[in-house]
Amino acid sequence: MPSYNRSHLKQLESEAIYVMREVAAQFERPVLLFSGGKDSIVLTHLAHKAFFPGKIPFPLLHIDTGHNFPETLEFRDRLVERIGARLIVRYVQDSIDQGRVQEETGPNASRNALQTVTLLDALAEFKFEAALGGARRDEEKARAKERFFSHRDRFGQWDPKNQRPELWNLYNGRKHMGETFRVFPISNWTEMDIWQYIRLEEIEIPPLYFAHEREVVERDGVLLAATEVVQPMPGEQVERRLVRFRTIGDMTCTGAVMSGAGSLDEIIYEVASARVTERGGRSDDKRSEAAMEDRKRHGYF
Repeated sequence: MPSYNRSHLKQLESEAIYVMREVAAQFERPVLLFSGGKDSIVLTHLAHKAFFPGKIPFPLLHIDTGHNFPETLEFRDRLVERIGARLIVRYVQDSIDQGRVQEETGPNASRNALQTVTLLDALAEFKFEAALGGARRDEEKARAKERFFSHRDRFGQWDPKNQRPELWNLYNGRKHMGETFRVFPISNWTEMDIWQYIRLEEIEIPPLYFAHEREVVERDGVLLAATEVVQPMPGEQVERRLVRFRTIGDMTCTGAVMSGAGSLDEIIYEVASARVTERGGRSDDKRSEAAMEDRKRHGYF
């Protein structure tokens, strides 16, 4: 890797670690949101480095939709055991059973949006004041509006027009009772930065990110993994293709891309030449022009 990139990545690493240590200093009960995707894996790696040789001083929280890829859950459990972190899992299915949310129906039904209620309930249950997430500003236009310290009101709602200035790396974590923060230490990273950092640090990632043969269904221009929760509709066919995933989330809305990239170097080359955004294969973002911002206003990651 060129020395320029190495220096750039180390600067981003230093910034993220600084933000994490600020969180640990300013809040009594922070938590790290873990999805099993590459961004949350990098975030966990950074937290491990930030507080080494001690353990990460806050738990990891995974909101399980019940429609996660099995590879994601297996990887999550191995990682947590290896680094000795505390893992909290809360399930969307429990929110459905308790009548807190209503499961969607229809051909494009997904539990992705239902995560918000489960997340807000978990934050209230453990009285978490700050939730660290792996969102990046280059992902989506609503993400680009976020500060490092993103204030949320007592209902978990986000107001993009009322955010606090962050001059000279000063972060204001003051809040009233019931209010919380979402904190995004890797806000300034790009998808390319993430992949180059994974290569630099030799970070293990789930095999879903590498090219593999999988049965998929093409729906509205998105290749969805054919599983028990994604069945072909009339006129659709299940085909076996060589694909990989650029993002990993709920199986009902996470699209695959045609790819032969079987190594980190090949993925980096592919990302450099891509003309479709990283979230271009996420069907949940296609529901409306402001789908992500609408979800964030209601408490989404």
